[in-house]
Amino acid sequence: MTDIASLVAGFRDIATPTIANALDELGLNGIIIGLKSVVPGTKAVGPAVTVRQQTGAKGTFPVEDFKVGHMIEAAGAGDVIVVDNGGNPVSTWGGMASYAAKIQKIEGLLVEGGVRDWEEQQEFRFPIFARHMVPTPGKTRLKVEAIGEPITIEGVLIRPGDLIVADGSGICVIPIERATEILEMTRRYAADDAQAMKEIDNGLTFREALAKFAKI
Repeated sequence: MTDIASLVAGFRDIATPTIANALDELGLNGIIIGLKSVVPGTKAVGPAVTVRQQTGAKGTFPVEDFKVGHMIEAAGAGDVIVVDNGGNPVSTWGGMASYAAKIQKIEGLLVEGGVRDWEEQQEFRFPIFARHMVPTPGKTRLKVEAIGEPITIEGVLIRPGDLIVADGSGICVIPIERATEILEMTRRYAADDAQAMKEIDNGLTFREALAKFAKI
């Protein structure tokens, strides 16, 4: 059985560019670059809880279909909620949702769509990665169609339980069945980075470092 806690702890110390090197080496499509960090300096690492939404004009859906509370309740401590709203500039999530999710120790949120309440998000420091920051409310515009089913964002498949690592550089989706292998690869790459910096300190040129260390 995979030890999720150990994998999460391991990837917490690894930056997404290093993980992207491993995904690239293995030919895995797991790099999402279009969603930006809403709260600079935050990072989210954890298993995905997936959500698919539909968007329409104001009044298209009843308020009951908004279901942000259902999304939060579907996630446990350490989970990352991942929402596919088709990139629409409508708010899926606001400041109070972040406050509630942080209290429940949810790890973070990814939204292929919009969020709002920028000032509150900075105050609450809940890790959010989204395509849009907008004031437009989601109630009666958004409908949660499914929770816990596979979704696709920017051509990347995200299944419930796949590991998410999101930081200032971007987002990596790690297939859970390959996570141990990828973590071992990234640790080797990170060790090479550290060794390269030591040797640069001692006079190695950057061109020489590039030739010596394949993945820096």
